[in-house]
Amino acid sequence: MKRRDFFTTSAAAGLALGMTGLAHGAEGPGGKDLYVLCKFSFASPEKLEAYTAFVKEAVPAFNRAGIKPVGVFRLFKEDNPKLEIEADPNELWLLLPNASLASISRLMEDYAWESPAAQAILMAPKDNPAYERFESSLLLAFDGMPKLEVPSSKDTRVVQLRIYESHTIERHLKKVAMFNEGGEIGIFRKTGMNPVFFGQALVGTQLPNLTYMLQFDDTAAMDAAWDAFRSHPDWKVLSQNPEYKDTVSRITNLIMRPLPASQI
Repeated sequence: MKRRDFFTTSAAAGLALGMTGLAHGAEGPGGKDLYVLCKFSFASPEKLEAYTAFVKEAVPAFNRAGIKPVGVFRLFKEDNPKLEIEADPNELWLLLPNASLASISRLMEDYAWESPAAQAILMAPKDNPAYERFESSLLLAFDGMPKLEVPSSKDTRVVQLRIYESHTIERHLKKVAMFNEGGEIGIFRKTGMNPVFFGQALVGTQLPNLTYMLQFDDTAAMDAAWDAFRSHPDWKVLSQNPEYKDTVSRITNLIMRPLPASQI
C-alpha cells in the first residue's frame, strides 16, 4: 500500500470508528436498531461548508457499507427562539443507524475517501483542522419502536431532537418504561407526533438519558401536533400516574432541518 493510501485509509477508519461509536453489531438485543448520533463543531461557517461537502460524498459510502438511511441536520436560530442564541451555530448533526465493525471494514475500502473533498478533511493539517471536535452517542432502540422510520419526505420538513436526562438510572429506566409499557409512544402516534426513533443512551454525554427524534412536514404541523398531544385524554391520565413521577430532570429540545444530503 502506498504511504498516502495508508494514511488516507487510516484516517477514514478512525473517522468512521468515531462516528459509529465502535458498535459491535448492526443490531442490538432482540433485533433492535443501534443508532449513532454525532454532533460536529466548526470554527467558522467556511469550515462547516467544507465538511458538509464531504458528508454529501460520504453518505453514499455509508449506504454502500450498509449504514442507511443517514440523517444530516443543522440547527438554525430562527427555529429555536428559546435557545436565545445570537447566530446559527457552526454545527452539523449526523444520525447513523445500524453501524457495525463489518460496516467499518467496508468503509475503509470505499473509493469515496480519495475524492478532493474527503482528502481535505481526512488529511487536514494541525494548524488548520477540518473541525474543532465532535461528540457521539450510541443509542439502543426502544422495545416500543425497535426500528427507525422516515415519516416525511417534504422539502419543508423539520426534525425535533429531544434528550431527557434523569437524576438516577432507576428513574431513567422508568421513563423508558413510560414510553414503552406506559403507552406514551402510542399517544405520540395518535396525535401526529411522528417518531423517527427512540433510543436509550448506552455511551455518550449527559448520562443517564434517553433520546428521541420526531419529524413533521413543517413547523406549523409540529406546533399543532404538540397541542394535540398535550390535550389528549390518554396523556392527561398517563402524566398523572405517580409511578412515573420525577423521571426527567432536564430536557434538551432542538429543532433542526435536514440538509440536501439527508435521507431522513
